[in-house]
Amino acid sequence: MKIFIVLSSIVVPIVMVILQRRWLKFRMVFNFAALLSTLIFGNIASIAIHKIIRDQTVFMTNIHGLFLEPFFLITGAYLGLYLIYIIMLRNLKEYQHN
Repeated sequence: MKIFIVLSSIVVPIVMVILQRRWLKFRMVFNFAALLSTLIFGNIASIAIHKIIRDQTVFMTNIHGLFLEPFFLITGAYLGLYLIYIIMLRNLKEYQHN
């Protein structure tokens, strides 16, 4: 599983770069997915933290329960891949100008 995670964090952003270069609509799709993921990720985290503060149950197990939320994990994973994709794009753009 560890190898799969590491390899996918390398391969998926490369595929994203290739796709957005071939079909520009993918750039918009990736950006929209990042925007939606950021909203979902942030709202899930905010709601969980608000609930913990409201219930005055500031224990590590409560906040770590957040990591069991599938949407939190999926959106966080996409944001991580998107960040690598954006860094790749910026590096490619920078080296093309030199």
